[in-house]
Amino acid sequence: MGEQDRWPRTVYATGTEPDPRFSFANERTFLAWIRTAVALLALGVALEGLGVPAASVPRVVLVSTLIVLGTLASAGGFLRWARVERALRQSSPLPTPTLAAVVAFGLVVVAAAVVLAILVG
Repeated sequence: MGEQDRWPRTVYATGTEPDPRFSFANERTFLAWIRTAVALLALGVALEGLGVPAASVPRVVLVSTLIVLGTLASAGGFLRWARVERALRQSSPLPTPTLAAVVAFGLVVVAAAVVLAILVG
């Protein structure tokens, strides 16, 4: 299989093949983001599906934030993987980890919604 046959082409059509250890480490990081995304999505769905007793507005904020964070973690994890793999192939500096800050801020919102639900409910 040639470089032009590998997907995504925006990653594999550039630079040279990096040390496999770096690519495998990048892949493990991507899979960690996927595990995080699945956990966030499952928690959001469970809170809604199980009908956890809480005030309506804080619960909607909590569930919506968890589902949005899970979606962002999944999509952002893939985009981060592609950016890092491209940087490895071009021997460029690695991109900044902006996804971690977004998820951390989102979890602060989730924690605030939980506290609000406890205080209101």
